Amino acid sequence: MHPIALPGPVAFALSALEAAGFEAFIVGGCVRDALLGCTPQDFDITTNALPQQVEAVFSGARVIETGLKHGTVTVLLENMPLEITTYRVDGGYSDGRHPDQVAFTGSLREDLARRDFTVNAMAYNPRVGLADCFGGQADLQNRVLRCVGDPATRFTEDALRMLRLLRFAARLGFSIEPATAQAALALRERLKQVSAERIQKELTALLQAPGAGDILIEYVDVFGVFLPELLPCRGFCQQNPHHAYDVLTHLARTVDAVLPKPVLRLAALLHDIGKPDCFTVDAAGVGHFYGHAKRSAVLAEAALSRLRYDNETKTQVLRLIEQHDLHLDPPDQPMERTIRRALNRMGPELFFDLLDLMRADNAARGVPHAERLAKFDRVEALARQLLAEQACFSLRDLAVDGNDLIAAGIPKGREIGLRLNALLDAVIDNRVENEKSALLRWLKDAP
Repeated sequence: MHPIALPGPVAFALSALEAAGFEAFIVGGCVRDALLGCTPQDFDITTNALPQQVEAVFSGARVIETGLKHGTVTVLLENMPLEITTYRVDGGYSDGRHPDQVAFTGSLREDLARRDFTVNAMAYNPRVGLADCFGGQADLQNRVLRCVGDPATRFTEDALRMLRLLRFAARLGFSIEPATAQAALALRERLKQVSAERIQKELTALLQAPGAGDILIEYVDVFGVFLPELLPCRGFCQQNPHHAYDVLTHLARTVDAVLPKPVLRLAALLHDIGKPDCFTVDAAGVGHFYGHAKRSAVLAEAALSRLRYDNETKTQVLRLIEQHDLHLDPPDQPMERTIRRALNRMGPELFFDLLDLMRADNAARGVPHAERLAKFDRVEALARQLLAEQACFSLRDLAVDGNDLIAAGIPKGREIGLRLNALLDAVIDNRVENEKSALLRWLKDAP
């Protein structure tokens, strides 16, 4: 293998530990990513030096006692934080997440043996080379994910590893070795022991990966442990000429088609989960899902709350789901008015997110619909034109404010807000020009 290029602080840390008589290697994800030709985002170091010895080696640097109980200290070198952990073996995992205790060891192999997957169980030192005790390099070359040792043991120790497995598969495009896949499916209920916050973090990262859709379909039983709303979608035939896929496949393909932003990917995953509850069939045998956007939003709110998503994320995701079926060019009113009202309701950023979700939703039907794509292009062009022209679609865009209305004789209080909203409606509907004298005149003449 070619030497791995190390940032200066990392190379210095390894050399400093070796100069003091210790072993030292970069380990885990940074080795994996470097061997894949990617630039590692951070570097972890493992060593046979005890935490107190590490602190002594770097006595001239800022040292943070990150987790002495688990043998980890963080050393800041040139403003680069480096986690340096003593070789260790883990004790039992009574909570299914964290080791009850750890014991330090002088063996690098024993330290690597406690890690989750073979591709994450490699260590590297520029002088010694690659330490690969469990076939991680071969699995990288074959694009395979497999647990170190017995998969059931690894997942019983830490159930979150099952989601990490799926995240890596989605991100790297790797297959999962059969015994590892079977163990994840068999032990999936253990995910109930993992905190909602941990699952949320893994799910969000997984959804942004390029291969998320296929993993969602293949391992829906795993996701169903914490998102049971997905399970009725599997195999649910839509019986509609506009849809070639069952609901689950449509959701997964929408995830793949939308921009990899957390809010958008979550909305894509959940936007149609209410369809099984809203299914009806007409006299011609065609399936319909009247009210499914509202029902999906109700189910999504419960799911997002259960996974402890923050209020801002929930609000944005739910608005996208509620509006994803919005008719942007209804026959009974001008498109410009509809767009202004949508911009008023959602704001520009979320409105353009909605358009992206609609495009992805359309692409994930499996049935070509060029007319819809052209419509989205027309809507986006008109919306951007309105923004460029600084068109009025919110109260702050009005040419009058509360003080102007008070000066015109409107009493302070609730009436001011009512009148301002009435003016905004009139401007959006093109019943009055957004100009101060015209607005005040309209207000005076309004019934």
